[in-house]
Amino acid sequence: MPALDETAWKDLVARFDGRMWAVARACGLSATDAADAVQGAWLRLVESYDRIRDPTKVGAWLITTTRHEAYRLSRRSRAEHPVDLPDLGDPSVPDPSTAVVDAEYGRHVWDRAATLDEPCRTMLLLFALNPDARYAQIAARMNMPLGSVSATRARCHSRLRALLEESP
Repeated sequence: MPALDETAWKDLVARFDGRMWAVARACGLSATDAADAVQGAWLRLVESYDRIRDPTKVGAWLITTTRHEAYRLSRRSRAEHPVDLPDLGDPSVPDPSTAVVDAEYGRHVWDRAATLDEPCRTMLLLFALNPDARYAQIAARMNMPLGSVSATRARCHSRLRALLEESP
């Protein structure tokens, strides 16, 4: 099995971990059980990443897997009242409740991102609006050396992550 690319993994975590947490908590799990559900979903990805046919749908796959893990944990913790998994339908069709959670979390993230100084605010916005943008395009747009885009992006993600962790 080929090794996972560390940068790609960090990007996946930065992009989806918050949404996965929101989905697990929306299923009524405690913080501890939600952590287990999210960790379980990441583990499932590691176990099956080489079988994912459409990498563009990995986000939907992670959210669906987190929901499955959350329901499994919920059933286990409430054994006297088993909860059947609802029919989740086609995972490529957005779940309305997930859309609400994603929208609420997205507003929260952008409220925090708006408090960042430049160049972080602009860089995060450019990458969010242009997820397929190449570093050369971002460097040209922001008038910065190509070699500093990756480090600046990492610092900006760290600052945003810190703001998100300190917020309720």
